[in-house]
Amino acid sequence: MQATYSLSDFDFALPPELIAQTPLPQRTASRLLHVEGETLIDRQFAEIADQFTAGDLLVFNDTRVLKARFFGVKITGGKVEVLIERVLDNRTVLAQIRASKSPAIGSGIRLADAFDVAVGLRSGEFYKLTFPSDVFELIDAHGRLPLPPYIEHTADAFDEARYQTVYAKAPGAVAAPTAGLHFDHALLSLLRAKGVKFAFVTLHVGAGTFQPVRTENLAEHQMHSEWYTISQATVDAVQAAKAAGRDVVAVGTTSLRALESASQSGTLQAGSADTALFITPGYTFKTVTRLITNFHLPKSTLLMLVSAFAGYDTIRNAYSHAIAQRYRFFSYGDAMLLTTKNHA
Repeated sequence: MQATYSLSDFDFALPPELIAQTPLPQRTASRLLHVEGETLIDRQFAEIADQFTAGDLLVFNDTRVLKARFFGVKITGGKVEVLIERVLDNRTVLAQIRASKSPAIGSGIRLADAFDVAVGLRSGEFYKLTFPSDVFELIDAHGRLPLPPYIEHTADAFDEARYQTVYAKAPGAVAAPTAGLHFDHALLSLLRAKGVKFAFVTLHVGAGTFQPVRTENLAEHQMHSEWYTISQATVDAVQAAKAAGRDVVAVGTTSLRALESASQSGTLQAGSADTALFITPGYTFKTVTRLITNFHLPKSTLLMLVSAFAGYDTIRNAYSHAIAQRYRFFSYGDAMLLTTKNHA
């Protein structure tokens, strides 16, 4: 009989000093907790190539983090902070606006003392903003990198390089697909030389990825939506790996979420869509067999996802071990390698 879980089942006490505030000097210098059921093995991330064989498929999320945070002033004079959630087209975005008083529809905001945007309709916590010219050019020229809320320093040039994967290509995320931050070009070359195959998806990570679940009954949680696209080439690569009996390894929960969202018919389908897929224990994984991921926040949807993937008790045990062994947590922290116990 499948256990029923509530929000409090995904809480844990984390010593604040284990929250990684800065990246390590080298991407592959992080630690790796290799989890195989009850067996926990402490490794270095640089050793991860040893865990794969020729024909295994690594699926990476090639989204690129935008400089999505802006400070500005309303035309009426009040200070505002804007965090872009999603680019809708080359002139409009959805954004969160922090201000002492909500801006009026049709009013203007001057951002970064450089250009004005027009405030459009509000949808939930987001406003539609219209930019005066190309969104991506203005963001790149005037925006600031939006580090996660638990990182206490302002983003600097080192963050701008390291809070981005080395294979980032498609601009649109406001948070990095952090499992991919551990890979450098040398490790990718080593994996290729070993015969490990690569494929890519794009899922633009939204700020909602950091939002805790606030309802004790998980069925009442409204999952944030994110846009993804999967090419036919990636579908073909997944099918080839499965046909050969090899693993499909998601590099990060965002890659996994894209793959599983596109597999709801039972088999992976190419295309683009919004996903609000909320994966909790009891979910049957249709495509992904192994997962590389960082350590996630208490009460977060991502902690629920990895608990569904590897098993609730397995993850509780792994997190207890990681805390005892002083692993580094969250976006700039260490990684885990997991195998699913619940596959179609």
